[in-house]
Amino acid sequence: MGDALVAIGGAFLAAGIFGRFGRRVGLPTIPFFMAAGILFGPNTPGLTVIEHPEDLELLATLGLILLLFHLGLEFSLGDLVDGGSKLLLTGVTCLALTVGGGLLFGFGLGWGTPEALVIAGAVGISSSAIVTKLLVELKRLANPESRLILGIVVVEDIFLALYLALLQPVLGDAEGLGDSVLQFSKAFGFLLALAATARWGARFVGKMIDTPDDELLTVCFVGLAVLGAGAAEELGVSEAIGAFGVGLVLAESPAAERIEHLVLPLRDAFAAAFFFAFGLTIDPGDVGHVAVPVAVAVALTLVLNLLKGVVAARLNGFRRNAAANIAFTTVGRGEFSLVLATLAATAGLDARVGPFIALYVLVLAVAGPILTTQSRRLGRWVMPERLFPPPANGQTPEVATTPA
Repeated sequence: MGDALVAIGGAFLAAGIFGRFGRRVGLPTIPFFMAAGILFGPNTPGLTVIEHPEDLELLATLGLILLLFHLGLEFSLGDLVDGGSKLLLTGVTCLALTVGGGLLFGFGLGWGTPEALVIAGAVGISSSAIVTKLLVELKRLANPESRLILGIVVVEDIFLALYLALLQPVLGDAEGLGDSVLQFSKAFGFLLALAATARWGARFVGKMIDTPDDELLTVCFVGLAVLGAGAAEELGVSEAIGAFGVGLVLAESPAAERIEHLVLPLRDAFAAAFFFAFGLTIDPGDVGHVAVPVAVAVALTLVLNLLKGVVAARLNGFRRNAAANIAFTTVGRGEFSLVLATLAATAGLDARVGPFIALYVLVLAVAGPILTTQSRRLGRWVMPERLFPPPANGQTPEVATTPA
């Protein structure tokens, strides 16, 4: 037991030290947690903190559950409805560009259809954690386009839950069309049942666990999140869908604001274990074999995001500065790409998928914030002014309300 505790403590400490360095240089912590796992894992010479990645399996699973639970908790149907049909159209159009491009790229790799579907999701969905962090730290929340950026992220989050249901037959190794339809129906039905509970039963669930005592509330919502994930797993559905659905239910409860505040430290700690554990599974020697596909994927992502920025800006009457902010703020990939990679590894898909997504996330998680800080300057270089409609009523083109 002592050896296990030393290993787990060392894993958390290594992730924390690396993450601290990332914060000091102004970069997201996710790639640094992952890099710590790679460096101190069994596939890298030198000090090995965890010899067997499966030793962290339970902690990593809790990290996955809390990540998806918090995603469901943050989702606001009201925000989506307030955005109207234009926001939905913008979000769906942007997803069609990025996920569609990622799917074509995945098929082009020739690694197989299941692998192409996983890569499409990993390439097509932005990191909501990185996007939100950039808007806050660069003081851009007051910019007129930032509400649109957050709305696009909400649409992507909804798509992620539906996409996990769509991938269920792939990740569940379905046999034949009938089995595929059955597995998808189970996943989608489970998600619909939780959504219905969120719509009509959230207050009852909230009353069941709500208490003025923060300690007891924390125990209750963590238990409910883990129970929902476990029930989903027992039904043959991804635990990620179960955790997201429980978050969706509690998001509509009176205790939602307190739960969101209380879950953050838990999510951050166990998410660090999840990213560290993912790094443990990566052999640096395998990364070189996917370097060329990753370079192509990164270039493709930048092109698709530029198109995404232009399309989103035109649909909503914004001009070049806003389009550049949309394009570069949402270029980061992170937690949900790694979730898909983990699920792919569990399902026994092509071993190249893990190193590919790891290096892809690492590059974009570092490059995204750097590009975002220079978004206006880059926009002037790569987005011709003629792509955007002239200002209405002779007004001057909009500018960011804070330095970009």
